[in-house]
Amino acid sequence: MNIPRDLLYTQSHEWVRIRGKHATVGITDFAQAQLGDLTYVELPAADDELSASDEAAVVESVKAASDVYAPLSGRVLEINSRVVEHPDIINRDPYGEGWLFKLEISDPSEKEDLLDADRYEEIIPEEE
Repeated sequence: MNIPRDLLYTQSHEWVRIRGKHATVGITDFAQAQLGDLTYVELPAADDELSASDEAAVVESVKAASDVYAPLSGRVLEINSRVVEHPDIINRDPYGEGWLFKLEISDPSEKEDLLDADRYEEIIPEEE
């Protein structure tokens, strides 16, 4: 399971890359593997205001649909329209080209509630 050390994570399997006041958000390798081949992605709109834990996006596969939650509060700066047209990008590259949206962070203290890679690894069930 790929868990980049330079990212932060949520209990609900979102990842966050923070650069100054901006955060890039996606779903983890574990999440995309559990869902299987993604067939549909719905993203928030640019300029949407999100609070931490808000439902921000939806990803669907032939197996299931899953909500994606905002890991931090902020305003949506940009969405990755490529994943809407080609959801399989998330399966191939969840931490790179498969990002979902970017936020301008409104409450930097919320990052204290996120998990580092070691803590995230502890919540993932053992691979069989």
